[in-house]
Amino acid sequence: MFAYAAAEGVELRIDGTEVQVRRPAAHRPGRRAFVSGKRKQNTCKSTVISDGDGRLLWQGAFRPGRMHDVTTLCTEGIEDLLRFHPDVKAKVDSGHQGLARDFPTQVTAPPKKPGKDTTPAEVTRREAQRHRQSSQRICVEHAIAEPKQRRSMQRWIGRREHFAPTARAIAGPVPDRCAMR
Repeated sequence: MFAYAAAEGVELRIDGTEVQVRRPAAHRPGRRAFVSGKRKQNTCKSTVISDGDGRLLWQGAFRPGRMHDVTTLCTEGIEDLLRFHPDVKAKVDSGHQGLARDFPTQVTAPPKKPGKDTTPAEVTRREAQRHRQSSQRICVEHAIAEPKQRRSMQRWIGRREHFAPTARAIAGPVPDRCAMR
């Protein structure tokens, strides 16, 4: 996918998503790993990469909900792919600020929150930048939403080890957004 983006000049949109899963059995090792700090429930995370038109290019990096988005990208090797393909550009959300810091010429994230002592003009400028970047990133949110229209992807009630292959199978036949225009 990174080779495709480099060859075609496609700017990627990267984001993470969570799906609620069944709670692991009591007194099992790794039980706390699935509790998401954001949603305060047991989840599995996946990373989604789309192009600027909202086409889902890849869904993977399935990890327990407690793991941070950037850690998921590092353990999956996406950070290495960015190093290997220096001409690939990507837009990310604020959960990937560390990736934008490590790859400033490749990865664009929204500006950080201003401090308490910033002027109103700086706050207004930051909000305008954040809104502009958010408008360019919305297509990855649409790519995430399409597989989640299936009931099984809204809340997974099966065994957690079967979630990743099922999610890949559901994400595969998602219709092409450009064909619908």
